Amino acid sequence: MSNIHPSAIIEEGAQIGADCKIGPFCFVGPQVRLGDRVELKSHVVVTGDTSIGEDSVVFNFSVIGEIPQDLKFGGENTKLEIGKRNRIREHVTVNTGTDGGGGVTRIGDDCLLMAGVHVAHDVQIGDRVIMVNHSGAAGHCIVEDDAIIGGISGLHQFVRVGRGAIIGALTMVPKDVIPYGLVQAQRGELDGLNLVGLKRRGVSRDDISALRSAFRELSEGEGTFMDRVNRLEDTDSDYVREILEFVTGASDRSFLTPGK
Repeated sequence: MSNIHPSAIIEEGAQIGADCKIGPFCFVGPQVRLGDRVELKSHVVVTGDTSIGEDSVVFNFSVIGEIPQDLKFGGENTKLEIGKRNRIREHVTVNTGTDGGGGVTRIGDDCLLMAGVHVAHDVQIGDRVIMVNHSGAAGHCIVEDDAIIGGISGLHQFVRVGRGAIIGALTMVPKDVIPYGLVQAQRGELDGLNLVGLKRRGVSRDDISALRSAFRELSEGEGTFMDRVNRLEDTDSDYVREILEFVTGASDRSFLTPGK
């Protein structure tokens, strides 16, 4: 049995899991699927072809699953998929996808979207991502596992943020960010590695040393950025190899590169 406030509106066709809590003045659309023990606090709108995984909580005045803010959108049926155990705080907006971007916006498991966050159409967010108050990801961005996006920061459309990277507050990110990178300054600059995050996750000293050596090569080595990347191919560190695979993978943007 779910606990649904009498002032909430649940459209016919919505699928409500076991032990959900739906607070006062919430609206749940006809294509919505809520997993077990999902909680909608109050004045929450969940609409569109949207699924929210079990044990997630959506706080007051959030709007989840509305159509994209894209003038090319023509009303086609696109989706939003949100995983398990997410915390979506007040006034968050998350849009469905577009046909041109694959049709699905995705958020993984165990993420925290703080107050006022915006996740645009076709964005792909991994697991354990934190987006701090009033940050935003424009259309088609990819944010990999364990990344942190600082408050009042913005990701330009099509930007990729690698696993374990951290974006400082008040930062505009116009280019891809390598895994474990540290980005700060008003117009984002790759300024080092997320050493604090690496240590918190228990990464070994050897791997951290390998990452620091790789970053020095990327920032101080001779030749172009890709020349420096290619010189790291003989590494024994899985973490350094992850950076190499990220940089040599498909991208619609260029990369933030370390300054010398």
